[in-house]
Amino acid sequence: MFGRGRVATLLTPTFLLRRFSTFINTAKTHLKSPIGFSLPSNYKKIPILLPHRTMPSAQGQDLDFVNIAYSHLIHSEWDKLNKLASGLTPFRIKHILLKTRKDYVLCLEFFKWVEAKNSELNTLDVNSMILHILTKNRKFKSAESILWRILEKGLSEFDFPRKVFEALVYSYRMCESSPRVFDVLFKTYAHMKKLRNASDSFCWMREYGFYPTVESCNAYLSTLNGLNRWDIALAFYKEMLRCRISPNVYTINMVIGAYCKAGKLEMAVEVFREMEKMGLDRNAVSYNTLIAGYCSKGLLSSGLRLKNVMEKNGIRPNDATYNTLINALCKEGKLHEANKLFREMKRMDVAPTTVTYNTLINGYSEAGNSEMGIRLFEEMSVSGVKADILTYNAVIMGLCKEGKTKKAAYMVKELDREKLVPNSSTFAALITGQCARNNAERAFQLYKSMIRSGCHPNGTTLKMLISAFIKNEDYDGAVEVLKEMMERAIAPDSDILTHLYNGLCQCGKEEFAADLCKELESQRLVPEGFVKSIWTSNRDI
Repeated sequence: MFGRGRVATLLTPTFLLRRFSTFINTAKTHLKSPIGFSLPSNYKKIPILLPHRTMPSAQGQDLDFVNIAYSHLIHSEWDKLNKLASGLTPFRIKHILLKTRKDYVLCLEFFKWVEAKNSELNTLDVNSMILHILTKNRKFKSAESILWRILEKGLSEFDFPRKVFEALVYSYRMCESSPRVFDVLFKTYAHMKKLRNASDSFCWMREYGFYPTVESCNAYLSTLNGLNRWDIALAFYKEMLRCRISPNVYTINMVIGAYCKAGKLEMAVEVFREMEKMGLDRNAVSYNTLIAGYCSKGLLSSGLRLKNVMEKNGIRPNDATYNTLINALCKEGKLHEANKLFREMKRMDVAPTTVTYNTLINGYSEAGNSEMGIRLFEEMSVSGVKADILTYNAVIMGLCKEGKTKKAAYMVKELDREKLVPNSSTFAALITGQCARNNAERAFQLYKSMIRSGCHPNGTTLKMLISAFIKNEDYDGAVEVLKEMMERAIAPDSDILTHLYNGLCQCGKEEFAADLCKELESQRLVPEGFVKSIWTSNRDI
């Protein structure tokens, strides 16, 4: 075990990648391709033998207690068992579980009964026994539920994960257990997002010649991808191959996604192509994942071609396929093509979702076509597709960009009726509308309402506000916004600050302007390219 002085290091995300550094190095040596591998002919890892640890037999009063309790248990005489509760000890509990282990239902009932009487009696050894009994009988969900509770209790104890693993190892032969007990441990850590503990468990399992199932490996990969740890996910996938854990289509889909997110599109394509050689049938998720990868790289034409290949191969595009492509087209401003794909989607009986409509409405709003956005919004209602806050925000932003603030205000009132709560984007859209109408004061009032509502502005909103005040030559208002920006450690743009500085100097507030600059400098918020002497230079010409 590591010393306690290294706890902080072990808890860092980079530790996980170092933990799998041996995996990566081995993979580089032995992997011929990202999806195939070969081990050297002389490679053989001799696993550690499981210990033949036994438990002392029950004698005297312990034996009498165990026999009586066992008799009451198998006859479901819980009233009589309750009278024996005060005589329970971990030693006696373990012997009762061993005698009852062929009836996992009764074992679990007894374990829960002890837990209710005195949870302290269910020690780590007792818990390990019930876990062996449950996994031996393939009751994995019940085992995971117990493990989750055990592991949560031991979170504060540094070496607790190792203790849990050792308890399972020492009681393994005694309970005539199954390797799936270690699989459940690894999977539970994955579900708990305890990545370091999961990686440790994998390594300890491997030492004894045990390996997790592909389903548990998928749970771990899913957690890694969900936490954006694609580097570790890919390293772990290579280790899976080296350990001869055969991936399934879900594994490969996650690997393709990890390569795409990591910016390694060529590797993703190679894995996708090799699926057939691996005996795995590509499904809609396989195609959609790679299509999303193409779109994220700006290779829209490749994404559209892959959709056609998908159809030729008998895989029907679904809403995720169309949503990904429509989103990419909207981002490139190709709204005509996006609408064409939208019509095809409906023609192919693929029902547009809220995401589909939101994407299109947002695309038209960005393009300054609020009329089309409203039309799509109304179509949603007719089609029975539920609008969410993102839908309303997209419509409101489209209206506000065109200065149609009254219509936007009407849409905001609808939020109450639909039991939707305005968020930062809603306020940002309304502020945009007021700024478009050169109404900086009203925009600033909306900003204050935004803060009172518990919403947080982003840099874009604040920069737009300060620009509106400067445009109206209201430098006092601009300074107020600048102070808000400083409180949030948001640096103004160089041009904005230059105009504000010059404006204050023209108003005879040179000293005040200089003080503002000093405050910005002290907070390291002075933008690159700002030259505070620019107005003075211009004035002298």
